[in-house]
Amino acid sequence: MTSNLKIALIAGEASGDALGAELMASLKQEAGERSVSFIGVGGVLMAEEGLTSFFPMSDLSVMGITEILPRLPKILCRLKQTIHKIEQEKPDILVTIDSPDFCFRVATALKKRAIHRPEMFHYVAPTVWAWRPERAAKVAALYDGIICLYPFEPPFFEREGMKAVFAGHPVLEKYVAHPDVEKIRQELDIPQNAPVLGVLFGSRISELNRTGPVLREVVARLAAENKALYILSPTFPHLEKMVTNFLQGLPCETRIVTDHTRKWDCFRVMDRALATSGTVGLELAVADVPHVVAYKASPLTAAIIKRKILVRHFHLANILLDHPVVPEFIQEHCKAEKIAQAMKTLAIENQKTAFAEVRKMLGQGADGSPSKIAAHFILSGYPPTRI
Repeated sequence: MTSNLKIALIAGEASGDALGAELMASLKQEAGERSVSFIGVGGVLMAEEGLTSFFPMSDLSVMGITEILPRLPKILCRLKQTIHKIEQEKPDILVTIDSPDFCFRVATALKKRAIHRPEMFHYVAPTVWAWRPERAAKVAALYDGIICLYPFEPPFFEREGMKAVFAGHPVLEKYVAHPDVEKIRQELDIPQNAPVLGVLFGSRISELNRTGPVLREVVARLAAENKALYILSPTFPHLEKMVTNFLQGLPCETRIVTDHTRKWDCFRVMDRALATSGTVGLELAVADVPHVVAYKASPLTAAIIKRKILVRHFHLANILLDHPVVPEFIQEHCKAEKIAQAMKTLAIENQKTAFAEVRKMLGQGADGSPSKIAAHFILSGYPPTRI
């Protein structure tokens, strides 16, 4: 006997959209003969998998206190809209993906107000090991289960009485051990012998505004010394104009790629990369691309983070290895001269050896692809026995 299954998903930024799309594909497979429909908030990738989004995901894609304040009224409006739509649509299951500040408020409201409360899961455990550890108990009180990306995370939530699973990191699903670099260069129209420098400006406008000018100056310094350099910058369609402005006037060839299906192909042909710190740093590590990361937050955001943060590193590979394998240039250290020098002296072989260890750590203990493990975890207990 078949049945219909309505699943709501909420993602607030590009990395969550990618996770959500992979999860949706796996949920459809895991559901078997049951038909599945998806509603919620997501981006282009989730829409391609069949999500009907309540509003554009870009309305939520903002980070940092001073960046959020001007957009707070709109975000609060979207919060109320999301809660209302979920109550109205009565999904069987709700999966919130990362974006804890927004998602946890949705979950809190539903738990307090909803007559019909869906089974609720959170995908991407908040980094309680790095920042605000008291959140573990709060999350456990809100959700029926949590899906963790890193092997050391489940115990933080299990000791609060919560169901937790280590799924492995979905970026591993994109890893190709021996890519056909020559073929990819031909497809992307990149000269076979050109040294390719990847430049990743970030996924948020605020990141481009603060860190982008520094990255541009770094690229200009490197290009001035090597005009044969080929700059390859995968980005998002809504950021293309800003990235184009950053790369104008360089004394070398540049290429901007906005087709999301080619992002990992871009990684595979990069010899080195320069990136705004974030999820893309881990993606570069998994793709085996030697790189450095940089980041500038607003002074207020930076001051608060410095007082609360529990880890010594920002790059996830450095955190996992507990060693600064990837050079980090954060806040007052985010200076073009320092970054350019680090790019010239990258310990390429050391990084690649470390990246192999990172891939092993991200996947150890995972039986199957991360998104399939997550989908099985979500659906294995449905319908719930909760009264």
